Amino acid sequence: MTTKLRIGSFNLENLALAPAEGVTFEDRVKALRPHLQRMSADILCLQEINAKGDHGHTRSLGALDQLLADTPYASFNRAVTTNESGDKPRDVHNLVILSRFPITEFAQIHHHLVHPPTVQPVTADPLPDEPQTVRWDRPILHATIRVGRRPLHVFNLHLRAPLAAMIAGQKLAPFVWASTRGWAEGYFLADVKRAGQAFETRLAIDALFDVDESALIAVCGDFNADLTDTPLRMLIADVEDTGNGKLSSRMLLPLETNIPDSSRYTVRHFGRRQMLDHILVSRALMTEFRGMEIHNELLADELIAYATDRRDPDSYHAPIVAGFEWAD
Repeated sequence: MTTKLRIGSFNLENLALAPAEGVTFEDRVKALRPHLQRMSADILCLQEINAKGDHGHTRSLGALDQLLADTPYASFNRAVTTNESGDKPRDVHNLVILSRFPITEFAQIHHHLVHPPTVQPVTADPLPDEPQTVRWDRPILHATIRVGRRPLHVFNLHLRAPLAAMIAGQKLAPFVWASTRGWAEGYFLADVKRAGQAFETRLAIDALFDVDESALIAVCGDFNADLTDTPLRMLIADVEDTGNGKLSSRMLLPLETNIPDSSRYTVRHFGRRQMLDHILVSRALMTEFRGMEIHNELLADELIAYATDRRDPDSYHAPIVAGFEWAD
């Protein structure tokens, strides 16, 4: 028996029922649904799903439900991040894993493996007396999915963007800083958060390898980083970085190297093409890899859109999908 599998990832860019910057939810559905249908994924990792309740309504994933209506994904099994209490989705930026196959278990990882570090601010005004705790902005979502005879481990990530984090008394407006030193410290804190998420994910991956060196693992999502940035290097753990060939079985492999350079991008930022969304897989899963697609033909430039206040109903991230095939 042959198993064919398509794993996809797509940042939907603040999917919500409420209109945003003149763009209605109906406009967004018309733009986003064709992408999802074209992906034809069996397992789909989604980022930036909002669930904030409006007019006193309980938080829910109503926007996602309506987007998926009349598509095969509507009946897929689902894993979703939750708030700290664990009883409701988060207000904004939920992670969702949809699967045609059974999800046997799932959990979110948020400082379960790495304690929040502390940093003593040096540019804040006023300066705090005590070091401040630095927590990651979002959890990591891990699902175990039964595909054929073996479990497949899927991680859905949305790492912190490389935008300076808030420093008390150092901002004049949302995107205007009062000093270069304050901006630099904010940028430092953002990097701590982004690298910390990647480090905690690497610990979760290594825990799986401790049990099974040939584990089937896929790490998908919006990494807000390219292959040369620290978060990707931590997750990939290339032998060139670790210096130890005996650790090669714990490497993850980025699938986009299969794509020509001219087409290898998921974001356009003021004319610059960047690959910020990735699918990384274990060596065991790489054996079954058959090809990758990046659907970036309609991708708009996010910086130009924000600068002109012309919000596109589409996402400013391109969907990505990878195909696999193996005999059970």
